[in-house]
Amino acid sequence: MRREGKTPWLAAAGILALLAPALGCRKTAPPRPMPEVAVQTIQTERAVLTTELPGRTSPYLVAEVRPQVNGLIQKRLFQEGNDVQAGSTLYQIDPAPYQAAMDQAAAALAVAEAGLPAARLRAERLRSLVPSHAVGQQDADEADAAYQQALANAAVARAALEGARINLSHTPIQSPISGRTGMSAVTVGALVAAYQPVALVTVQQLDPIYVDVTQSSADQLRLQRRLAGGGLKSGEGARRVKLMLEDGTPYPLPGRLQFRDVTVDPATGAVTLRIVVPNPRHTLLPGMFVRAVVEDGVDERAILAMQQGISRDTKGNPIALLVDASGKVQQRSLAVDRVMGDKWVVTGGLAAGDRLIVEGLQKVRPGMAVKVVPFTAAKP
Repeated sequence: MRREGKTPWLAAAGILALLAPALGCRKTAPPRPMPEVAVQTIQTERAVLTTELPGRTSPYLVAEVRPQVNGLIQKRLFQEGNDVQAGSTLYQIDPAPYQAAMDQAAAALAVAEAGLPAARLRAERLRSLVPSHAVGQQDADEADAAYQQALANAAVARAALEGARINLSHTPIQSPISGRTGMSAVTVGALVAAYQPVALVTVQQLDPIYVDVTQSSADQLRLQRRLAGGGLKSGEGARRVKLMLEDGTPYPLPGRLQFRDVTVDPATGAVTLRIVVPNPRHTLLPGMFVRAVVEDGVDERAILAMQQGISRDTKGNPIALLVDASGKVQQRSLAVDRVMGDKWVVTGGLAAGDRLIVEGLQKVRPGMAVKVVPFTAAKP
C-alpha cells in the first residue's frame, strides 16, 4: 500500500523536473541598447580651393657659351660653379694671330686711303679741261672711274679692318648673361673651333627660377565650367603659388603663375603651367622635383565633410551614412571634388543641416535607429 501511495508523487515530481527548463525559457531577454554615433552637422563655409600639381624646376635663362673664332684656349678666368656677371670674361683665346690680321688690315686701309687724294685731284683736273678740249672726254671718264675704284678699294680695306677687329674682340669669350657656371668642357691649351657643337660651359640664371607643372586638361575644363557658372570666384591670390619641396617642407617664398600653355600634350593629356619663383639663396636647382599648390578660386558656400565620414561602395562611388530627422540611419550617394586637409569638398549629395555620421559607422546599418552624441575632435 505504501508503494502505491508514492508512485503519483514521484510521477508529479518527474513532470515538474522536465517542465522547469521550458518554463525558464519563457523569460523575456533584456532590450539591446541603441547604438551611439557621433555626427558632423554640415554647414556651408567660405573655402579657398587649391590644387596640388607635380612639376620640375628649370633655369630662368640658359646660355651655352661657344667660341666665335678658332684658336687655342690661353686662360680660363672663372671657377666652376661660381656666379658670373653678364660681360665677364670666361676664357681667353690666344689673340696674337688676330692682332696680326688686324694690323695687316689697318695697313691695307692706309695704303688704299693714301692714293685717294691723287686720284681725286686728277679726276677733277681732267674734268675741268674737257670744255676747252685740252683733253678728251674719255680721258676724263677714265680718271673719274679710277677715283671711284680707289674709293671702293678703301671701303673694302675698311670692312676688312672691321672684320679683323671683330675677330680680335671675340678672343676673350664673355658670358652673355648673369648666372651660375657649370662644368667646363675644355682646359687651358685646348684647341676650339668657331661655333662648335659642344659648349665650353653652360651659364644658368637661377634667380628667379621657373617651375613647370602639369595639369590634366579635364581638370582645367571642369575648373573653367565652375568659374563660368559662378560656383567659384577668382580670389586675390589667383596667380600666387606655394611650393612644397621634395622632402615635404614648404618653400618660404611664394611664386607667381606666369602663363598656361595653349597646347595639350597628346601623350599625357596635360597642359603645362609655368610659375616664376624667387630664388635668392639658390635653394631651388634646375631639374628639382617640387609640388605646386595653385589656387583655383574661392567658393563662398562650400560644403566640407570629414574624410572618416565618407566611404566607397563596391563600384568606387563615394557614399555616406546620415541621421535623418526621425533618428534613423540613411545612406546617400555623394559627389566629391577634392581633399582639403582632413575634409572632402562635396559638390553633391549633402546640404546644410545634414547630420553626417563620422564615428560609430561599424555599428550601424541603413534603417537602424541610433542615438546621436556630440563629436569631439582628437587633440593633435
